[in-house]
Amino acid sequence: MEKTFIIFKPDCMEKRLVGTVLQRFEAAGFDVIGCKMMRLTPALLREHYAHVADKPFYPEIEQFMSSRPVIALALRGTNIVQKVRDLLGPTDSRKAAKGTIRGDFGTEMMKNVVHASDSVENGKAEIARFFKVDEIFG
Repeated sequence: MEKTFIIFKPDCMEKRLVGTVLQRFEAAGFDVIGCKMMRLTPALLREHYAHVADKPFYPEIEQFMSSRPVIALALRGTNIVQKVRDLLGPTDSRKAAKGTIRGDFGTEMMKNVVHASDSVENGKAEIARFFKVDEIFG
């Protein structure tokens, strides 16, 4: 069983899509093993987005991701990283097919409803970054 990390982004929260998106993950057979609402700090965002923190567009990411509280989620399931990414569709919502989460609810590259880990290794690192050990149940 693999684990993956999810953030319900500010646009997901604003549009009140948390239950709808979570239902799709549960319908796919994934187990919720960690869940919490939080406000993302500049330090946490800089660590999470370290791979693009030196890019000219990073301040937009930080501003958007800290604009309102988000929900951090840890999920467990068989081949979950790839299955979640398939459910989401491409990062750019404008290129995502209808029927995918981003195709149905996203509007652009950044406002794409959900962040999801892109590998098993990143899933482990991201879960450890956002959750304490005793906040994960599985």
